[in-house]
Amino acid sequence: MLKQEVKRVEREQLEAYLRDFLAVDTIKDYCPNGLQIEGRPHIQSIVTGVTACQELLERALVTDADAILVHHGYFWKGEPQPIKGMKKRRVQTLLRNDINLFAYHLPLDVHLRIGNNAQLARLMDWPEPSVLASAEPEGVVMYTELSHTETAEQVALQLETKLGRSLVCSVHESQHPVRKIAWCTGGGQGFIDFAAAAGCDLFITGEVSEPTVHSAREQGIAFFAAGHHATERYGIQALGEHLAEKFGLTHQFIDIDSPA
Repeated sequence: MLKQEVKRVEREQLEAYLRDFLAVDTIKDYCPNGLQIEGRPHIQSIVTGVTACQELLERALVTDADAILVHHGYFWKGEPQPIKGMKKRRVQTLLRNDINLFAYHLPLDVHLRIGNNAQLARLMDWPEPSVLASAEPEGVVMYTELSHTETAEQVALQLETKLGRSLVCSVHESQHPVRKIAWCTGGGQGFIDFAAAAGCDLFITGEVSEPTVHSAREQGIAFFAAGHHATERYGIQALGEHLAEKFGLTHQFIDIDSPA
């Protein structure tokens, strides 16, 4: 059996492809999307992960990765600008080892094929999702209608089984009927009112805020917070797999667990 040849791609070519594929220029975000730290010019091996934490960087070094692709990168709006302390160590690790860091936030959430929302629907084996048009940017909230009514308790168990963890928070009566489900992965609890207004029976996201509980109770919609990290592991994996197939690169997803 012949060993598959590993190809390589130029850094600028990869960045341009991702800008187009993820429609980066059409989405207003809280951080720069694309190449955040420049490394070596040729890329053969990529590592993907949810957040560009120090542990992910160190583990990527062991794989001899040329580039790391993440959902949560650096340089967020409103964060302190000086590069010191934790931020210095992270940036220094990348620069010393000449590793590229690419980060895609909202563009990865909303992509209709490999995005976090689309991939959660695929993981749960839900019917083909639709975009909730009232929520912006387009695709930040999706919804689907199950083929038959289930109880909130049944959906909660399915979600915990697929994600491999307990829910962070749930607001529901165990027999609450669920047919129409809306979701926004990560920190999307603020979209619960959009889901309720659209007549959804259940809204799923990663995090919970104090007002979310009251919104759910008063509007008669079940609510699950399933974990920010847990609900956003799948888009970045799908992106890495897509790039590996398109460009012939090697790809490894490294999961640095987080209870958040």
